[in-house]
Amino acid sequence: MTHPIAPLESLGRVHFIGIGGVGMSAIARIMVARGVPVSGTDAKDLPVMHDLATAGARIAVGYDSGNLGDAQTVVAGSAIRADNPELSAARQAGLPVLHRSEALAATMDGHRVVTIAGTHGKSTTTSMVAVLLKEAGLDPSFAIGANVPALGVNADHGSSDIFVAEADESDGSFLNYRPLIAVVTNVEADHLDHYGTAEAVFASFDNFAALLPPHGLLLACADDAGARALAERTAAKGTTRVLTYGTGDDADIRLGDGGPGDVSVAVDGASYTLNLQVPGRHNALNAAAAFAVALELGVAPVTAATALGHFTGASRRFELKGQGRGVRVYDDYAHHPTEVRAALSAARSVAGGNKVHVLFQPHLFSRTREFAAEFASALDAADTALVLDIYPAREDPIPGVTSSLIADRLSQGRLVSGDEAVEAIVAAAGEGDIVLTVGAGDVTAYGPVIVEALGG
Repeated sequence: MTHPIAPLESLGRVHFIGIGGVGMSAIARIMVARGVPVSGTDAKDLPVMHDLATAGARIAVGYDSGNLGDAQTVVAGSAIRADNPELSAARQAGLPVLHRSEALAATMDGHRVVTIAGTHGKSTTTSMVAVLLKEAGLDPSFAIGANVPALGVNADHGSSDIFVAEADESDGSFLNYRPLIAVVTNVEADHLDHYGTAEAVFASFDNFAALLPPHGLLLACADDAGARALAERTAAKGTTRVLTYGTGDDADIRLGDGGPGDVSVAVDGASYTLNLQVPGRHNALNAAAAFAVALELGVAPVTAATALGHFTGASRRFELKGQGRGVRVYDDYAHHPTEVRAALSAARSVAGGNKVHVLFQPHLFSRTREFAAEFASALDAADTALVLDIYPAREDPIPGVTSSLIADRLSQGRLVSGDEAVEAIVAAAGEGDIVLTVGAGDVTAYGPVIVEALGG
């Protein structure tokens, strides 16, 4: 899916179909800040659309071919169907139609680009890098696939020549970027609805690393087998520099993780304490990656370590939704077995000796089919695991694929309907316990309802 990068000034007036999406709104926000005439539509009236309208974009709710107006370039979100009236009208008029990644690549042109890729941890690590660099005074532009409380927004046009962006591998579109520094947090089989095989996933990351120039840098997590293998293959080619980060003695940036309050990074023989506000080994590794990026961009190690203490998390990444009756309720976007395992590990570290109760919603029929046993194994780390019906997103049902493929394998869990989910969770949770809503679908809406049911 690699395409030439179009200069931003060549796009003219840009119309976004699906502008309310977190990734689309991020690009639109940056374009507006850079003086590009922007218009956009979405099926629903979302808060971010009001923000964009205030900033100067022309916004409409609902899809209609007339909304294109005098647009010269169209950007279509991945969820937009081929028969969308605006997309059909754009193609009929012969207008260039860009994938979201191509539009983002245009906004990156001319910058020192830092991209964060990986099967898991992209949004959090990208957020950490952006917060760290802003705190260090470098003022980067950034585009993140989640809202970040410490930043106030998920995208911004900064005054420096640094651009930090999340690089999504789900459809191969991360090959449209031209990074100077590329972080790879992990490489696992996922998005097999697009790739077909695990081997194809690994090959795409090889192609991603190959985009780096000779003076560029691949930063890979040595604690992850897939990322470590990628680092070794890339280093063997000798086409760009490679550094690793992780807990092993052979990592170039070594993470010391003794649990909450005892996290440090060591580089070039010196150790620096990280006062992280987010729990879990996965977040400590993400912080080590952000620290390494900052050093590569010239930030002093002590400054970088201090700045990481200002990161309070990204939206839907172990996000506290509230509490009641002494029960804390968190929400997490985890939708792959490794992510679910990491979220539950973080919950355990926060719960201490108390119990952890999870309400999980599988995302996609294809992912459920591929990883049902792995999801059940991950969820068994909870004291109570309740499973909702599959959130289909872009997919049609697959015969024989239901949430029962997961629920029937659980030792401490069962399938629940939406109506009984809140009651069951509230009945199970006691004082000091942690409740975690997990999944990439609309399960996030249950968190506030659970808090209310707990009297919070």
